Amino acid sequence: MIAFSKMHGLGNDFVVLDARRGDLPLDPELIGRIGDRHRGIGFDQLVVLLPSETADIGVRFYNPDGGEAGACGNASRCIAGLVAEETGRDRVKLETRAGLLAAERHPDGRVTVQMTPPRLDWNVIPLREPVDTNHVELGIEGLPPAVCVDMGNPHAVFFVDDVDRIEALGPTLVHHPMFPAGANIGFAKLEAPGHLRLRVFERGAGLTLACGSGACAAMVAAVGRGLVTERATLILDGGALELAWPGVGPVAMTGPWAKSFTGTFDPATIGASVSIGR
Repeated sequence: MIAFSKMHGLGNDFVVLDARRGDLPLDPELIGRIGDRHRGIGFDQLVVLLPSETADIGVRFYNPDGGEAGACGNASRCIAGLVAEETGRDRVKLETRAGLLAAERHPDGRVTVQMTPPRLDWNVIPLREPVDTNHVELGIEGLPPAVCVDMGNPHAVFFVDDVDRIEALGPTLVHHPMFPAGANIGFAKLEAPGHLRLRVFERGAGLTLACGSGACAAMVAAVGRGLVTERATLILDGGALELAWPGVGPVAMTGPWAKSFTGTFDPATIGASVSIGR
């Protein structure tokens, strides 16, 4: 039996597995079965905790399709809160595939994570061809140019009048030929000075209640377009995140985190498509 914790940040939910004391028998097929919301446990991302020689903890993120994600802002905030509780320290560091992330727990329980600096080079994001990453045309009627950003994973942010259009367009845009590795798609709207409404369709996970790295990408995009200055509140389906970015360096993301429940599962039977026994 494998022990797990269920956590969420603004409804962006995670199954957390602790591999700090030994390897776990994970492969894409098992990850998919754990992530099945009807037969398994269900998650937006699976989070695996690992030992680290350079930080307080190592972290890896996986999508429900079994593919690895380079970054997950809401999950990073959850794990930082978890480690702060374990150690009694308010400042912790996470080692992720995207780099080292510094985090701080505040007296109100919220956590700030310093996400990696955005990368804006077309070949790093990556995009199909050299373009101005602040104005990426996809040739779709009625859709404005995107701002494309790498936040440890690729993002394309569209500033639109109706963010709900992402429900129809997201599944197509995430696999648009301009994005050879796929992309997380964000539809954003400036609703008031310093306040952005955002919905995100994630590659490998679909439409989520919140996406931390997507919020960071939207903040970078909004600063680049001159829509906000150094600080903004982003309203996602699951709630609000506070973002700060002066135009260079890491993007600071502040928000809540929560533990939902704990349990165990049998890797041989979790998410089975047929009944086993009577």
